[in-house]
Amino acid sequence: MQPRMQTLSLLRASEPLWFHEVRTVLKYLWAFPTTAVGLLFVPLAIMTRGQWQVVGNVIEINGGAVQWFLRACVPIAGGASAMTLGHVVLGTDRHTLDRTREHERVHVRQVERWGPLFIPAYFLAGAWQWFRGRNPYRDNPFERAAREETQPRT
Repeated sequence: MQPRMQTLSLLRASEPLWFHEVRTVLKYLWAFPTTAVGLLFVPLAIMTRGQWQVVGNVIEINGGAVQWFLRACVPIAGGASAMTLGHVVLGTDRHTLDRTREHERVHVRQVERWGPLFIPAYFLAGAWQWFRGRNPYRDNPFERAAREETQPRT
């Protein structure tokens, strides 16, 4: 598996700059329907004393009504500490955003791959796990992939 990854990175390194830029724009456009949902939280956070910042290519929003939303409206026992909506990550507070950044960036890349299909695919994957008697969050393939990608290697 390792040699293939090296080959892919070498191919991408040899791409013309314009090709990389076009691919980046296409990823943002493909992810935009999901990102647009996340952007709805920016004015809500500002009006309720929440905060926002741009880290890399992602808008991170925390506190205020965002914190309430994650704790009260996300159908996970105890609520969620963070959630990715395209290139927007919601977090209960700044410390949580720092702590979950790597995990949430995996979800950002998933949205770049799945585009507008990400939200329905995520919920269908969770429903399938629930139907099979498993945990719809913990056993969701999107969550498992994010955990596996961010776990320290031993």
